[in-house]
Amino acid sequence: MGNWWHTNIAEPGKLPLLLALAAFVLTFAITRTITRMIRAGKGPFRNITPGGVHIHHVVPGVVLTVVGGFGAVAVGRHGVAAGVFAVIFGIGAGLVLDEFALILHLDDVYWTEEGRQSVEVVVLTASLVLLVLAGFSPLGVDDVTDEEQQGRLSVITSYAVNFCFVLIALFKGKTRMAVIGTLVPFVALIGAIRLARPTSMWAKRFYRNRHRARSRAVLRAYHHDVRWVGPRRKFQDLIGGAPDRVPLPPAGKP
Repeated sequence: MGNWWHTNIAEPGKLPLLLALAAFVLTFAITRTITRMIRAGKGPFRNITPGGVHIHHVVPGVVLTVVGGFGAVAVGRHGVAAGVFAVIFGIGAGLVLDEFALILHLDDVYWTEEGRQSVEVVVLTASLVLLVLAGFSPLGVDDVTDEEQQGRLSVITSYAVNFCFVLIALFKGKTRMAVIGTLVPFVALIGAIRLARPTSMWAKRFYRNRHRARSRAVLRAYHHDVRWVGPRRKFQDLIGGAPDRVPLPPAGKP
């Protein structure tokens, strides 16, 4: 265990990244616990509203992210200072991404359906950092041999091919596969080969006159959503809490 830790974490300088990830996940978990308690009216916690202005936790999150990010760049990857700034950055990133939906929509959508996007982004970010810690490199360069790394052409070709897979998957509306595919090219390849989502840019451009392909895309998207939307929402609710239920209008009224 000690040899593995030294070879895979300490020597490559990944300890700050590990600390940042731990701080990121822990901050998100604590923040969600506190906000759920505030929502339920339990415990000593309350919203911070000096002068009637609700200060969202994304505000201190931005400050901590800036401080931690610049500090980490200044001190490098080794030493106590690197670990301290990594923790500061992880805390700030956890606070910021917990309110990602608020930043995206420029509205307080924390406990709405749109607020689920924050949980999804946090899970996706943590997954990507775990892949980096596991040794995956962007666009599959980790698959290049030592001999190939000596030639710039081989590295550039590897980047270009895998980047094309990522772009195609993105244009096909497979955002999650495209993001994961930046570190695991096989995932991007699958996304690039499979049918596009019916609302994607790819489908609107290339399925316009291909009625069979468009019909298959709609049918596949429907079956996929029926199968996975329910479990995904239950998982998001378990992590971040269920959004507020929108009351239905009285019968006979729009």
